[in-house]
Amino acid sequence: MTGQGQSAAGSAAWSAVFRHVRYENLVAGVSGGVLSNLALHPLDLVKIRFAVSDGLEVRPKYKGILHCLATIWKVDGLRGLYQGVTPNVWGAGLSWGLYFFFYNAIKSYKTEGRAEQLEPLEYLVSAAEAGAMTLCITNPLWVTKTRLMLQYGGVASPSQRQYKGMFDALVKIYKYEGVRGLYKFMAYELLKLKYNKHINRLPEAQLSTAEYISVAALSKIFAVAATYPYQVVRARLQDQHVSYGGVTDVITKTWRKEGIGGFYKGIAPNLIRVTPACCITFVVYENVSHFLYDLREKKVS
Repeated sequence: MTGQGQSAAGSAAWSAVFRHVRYENLVAGVSGGVLSNLALHPLDLVKIRFAVSDGLEVRPKYKGILHCLATIWKVDGLRGLYQGVTPNVWGAGLSWGLYFFFYNAIKSYKTEGRAEQLEPLEYLVSAAEAGAMTLCITNPLWVTKTRLMLQYGGVASPSQRQYKGMFDALVKIYKYEGVRGLYKFMAYELLKLKYNKHINRLPEAQLSTAEYISVAALSKIFAVAATYPYQVVRARLQDQHVSYGGVTDVITKTWRKEGIGGFYKGIAPNLIRVTPACCITFVVYENVSHFLYDLREKKVS
């Protein structure tokens, strides 16, 4: 097939995927992401602070989660605990909204005309495709969130308070680091289907709130255990206080100076945060999406 033919086939495939998009998934995902991150943002701040803790003099020293929260409160008050909340809420809302938006469209496209459910690998590929598309759109917000969270101290100085807010950070990162600076670098679905099958319900049957919480919590614990080192590497690459040559450079220096423990710094506040955050997100998502779908069906009928 020629390059032009491949391009036309690819365009046709994506057109078919986007016939399956539903605004309900976008709205429900945004709702869940915004609410969970507003509620648990301070723990995300603590996680980032610990993740980049490499002994650099500019960084405050914390003895634990509570000491970190108390120190930030003492220096900057409630505002300090919500440093970086604007890009975090924007990023989380858009990420969850777009993820569910793309994921459900891709899943519906792949199951069109099929009687059986997708295979585990197909769910994984669908989630990866949706995640990649979402990350391409939202990554600048995550870089901005990290930069704002890593502004230390209560006194303004060029090294500590170089960003005034989300838009100021976006402009300055683009101005001084270019587009590259903005791009420094699913178990849930399967668990839900397996559970429904185990209790002899239809695969896509709606779960109760308690069941959604249990499934979401389990899926998130699996995900965190598998991917946490990546989050540490990402945070360090996005940090404005240290310059690394790339992913390999971060991994090499972290291993050399801190060993395996360096890749799991901040995992405790992260686990405390992500499990309830994930539960809130999925419970809100499932309930809002079902409500909107029911609303659509009532209008049609």
